[in-house]
Amino acid sequence: MPLDTKVFVNRLIKEHYTHLCVVPCSFAKYVINEAINNPNIEYVPCASEAVACSIAAGLKMSDKKPIVIVQSSGVTNMGSCITSLLKPYGVTFPILTSWRTYKEGDSEIQHQHLATQLPSLIEAYGYEHTILDNENLDNAISQINSCDNTNTICILKKDSFTKVALDEKHIIDLSKYIPRSKYLINLNEKFKDTQTLFIGTTGNTAREIYSFMPDTNNFYMAGNMGGALSLGLGSAMAGKKVFVCGGDAEFVMHMGGLTTAGRYNHEIDLTYILFDNESNKSTGGQNTYQKHLDYINIAKSSGLDVFTELIVTVEDFTKIIDKFDSKSGLKFLCVKCGVDEETPRPPLKIVKVNKL
Repeated sequence: MPLDTKVFVNRLIKEHYTHLCVVPCSFAKYVINEAINNPNIEYVPCASEAVACSIAAGLKMSDKKPIVIVQSSGVTNMGSCITSLLKPYGVTFPILTSWRTYKEGDSEIQHQHLATQLPSLIEAYGYEHTILDNENLDNAISQINSCDNTNTICILKKDSFTKVALDEKHIIDLSKYIPRSKYLINLNEKFKDTQTLFIGTTGNTAREIYSFMPDTNNFYMAGNMGGALSLGLGSAMAGKKVFVCGGDAEFVMHMGGLTTAGRYNHEIDLTYILFDNESNKSTGGQNTYQKHLDYINIAKSSGLDVFTELIVTVEDFTKIIDKFDSKSGLKFLCVKCGVDEETPRPPLKIVKVNKL
């Protein structure tokens, strides 16, 4: 039997844990949902795992009790923070990570290496690991308390927690916006049977490109979240005409890629389309809590040629794509979109290509 999620989070509160610093993972989505619902613990959504670790370090050194929650692929993003901040300064707090599995032939190739090597990576950081007891609540809390005082990372197995839905006030209503599929169908029609390269960022964006853009030249980036623009920049620098299709959570994870790309504005032909659905759709649908960001002006100040208005209709999208397609440079547009029903992952033989 999985742990009762509500009881688990309330026990964390009783143990005086104050903040959950999170990069969402589907394995932990019910704990995340309960933390968002529960007013007695603060949910801190983070742009990357390194950010989560650094915030938690600041909290711990300021006499708070944080917990970090990430997925196993994101443990790699923590490496510098763990080895050059936490370890040297003796800062400890619970780090909970999923352990994503991999079966031969699966298209989620970003999990293949760490499916077997996660303990070795943790050991290389100078940490030990423990697997959370999902059958005994008292033991699970004891494990987390141990991680609070030692260099130990706690691993979550799949289905460790009971289901918890977000309270209605935390559910995002995007029903007035057109789903992303409509825009992708439009791109498929315009660029079918051309050499224009479309790069889909990890998660639902890549999956939907596979479903709704069958006639274009596509690269489905299964992992490396936050790296789609930089991948596209490299291809554009090599002479290709590139479209990068990203999302709001992906946009912020490695924003250094945005400022780097801006240096090459007049030397390449790359269009970056940000599809903003305000959510981490593929890891539980939680809000990204990024309404404070002005994506258009961030891109503009980074040196990109931007369309200065938020796009909310396919008609406007078509017009600006036609305009951008007629000129070279590094171009950016932001589309506010709704969500589609879950679409299938591209099969391995489609994902695992050798060239862009």
